[in-house]
Amino acid sequence: MSPETSETGRLLADVGGTNARFAWQDDASAPVSDVRVLACADFPTLQAAMHSYLDGLGHGRPAMAAIAIANPITGDQVRMTNHDWAFSQAAVKAEFGLAHLRLLNDFTALALALPDVPASELRQVGGGVGQPDKAKALLGAGTGLGVSGLLPDGAGGWVPLEGEGGHVTLPAVSARERLVMDGLTRLYGRASAERLCSGQGLVDAFTLLCEADGVALSGLGTPAAVADAALKARQPQALEALNMLCAMLGSVAGNLALTLGARGGVFIGGGIVPRLGSWFDSSPFRERFESKGRFQTYLKDVPVWVITSAQSPALLGAARALSGLR
Repeated sequence: MSPETSETGRLLADVGGTNARFAWQDDASAPVSDVRVLACADFPTLQAAMHSYLDGLGHGRPAMAAIAIANPITGDQVRMTNHDWAFSQAAVKAEFGLAHLRLLNDFTALALALPDVPASELRQVGGGVGQPDKAKALLGAGTGLGVSGLLPDGAGGWVPLEGEGGHVTLPAVSARERLVMDGLTRLYGRASAERLCSGQGLVDAFTLLCEADGVALSGLGTPAAVADAALKARQPQALEALNMLCAMLGSVAGNLALTLGARGGVFIGGGIVPRLGSWFDSSPFRERFESKGRFQTYLKDVPVWVITSAQSPALLGAARALSGLR
């Protein structure tokens, strides 16, 4: 190893469609430190962002790295769904001289961290007490819609799910939802859950509702602007779009809880819901979560927690994946 490479140092990353969060570990037992958030749009490639972080850190090159990324990992070539970064795992490993590189879905990494998220960083939204030995469900809306979960392995440990549940198809419940879903189908060819339950989905829903109602858009072209118009100005179409996102997220979460038998609870991460604060608690989310006909009573007892951690727990999950701790 070159003297510029730490023999035990570990680079950790949580890469979404908008931001890439990087952190460092001196070794497998050390705390996660030196967390820095970089905007993906500021760098042409993942490798450029990695170099920028490491060059500004001064710890030398890591011996190994774990990268949680908002994308399915199906082979050496990785091309992000909600950003234009694409890379070869083998090329990244060679460029940085890594002895080991672990790639995993970002919500799989977050799922791995769930048992260690402290109660002080969770806000419960309805339901009863989670059963500690039962499956846990995880989802979150941000640039996209991440979905994962933890299943008990029968020996006191957990097996994380690696899937793309954010791209399932959802039926609309009301005429206004059908209007929006039809509009999303016209725009994209298909209206998946992510097309509505995401930042762009919030903007698209607002735009479609305004067009249907003959209302001027007023230049609200970003998720933050639409959310502010809903929560601060009480603009009707913005508020309707935000409520619709929360309702559909409730449908997705209820589907996931039923599919996994998630009596251990449902956890919500991502960038959108935690920023809504206590407003989310009185949104249509919980009603739609439980609205599953004969299984309403089953879901009524399932607790939902919003993850409020200031630092992404997915970085800890990436570290656990690097160590093979499942």
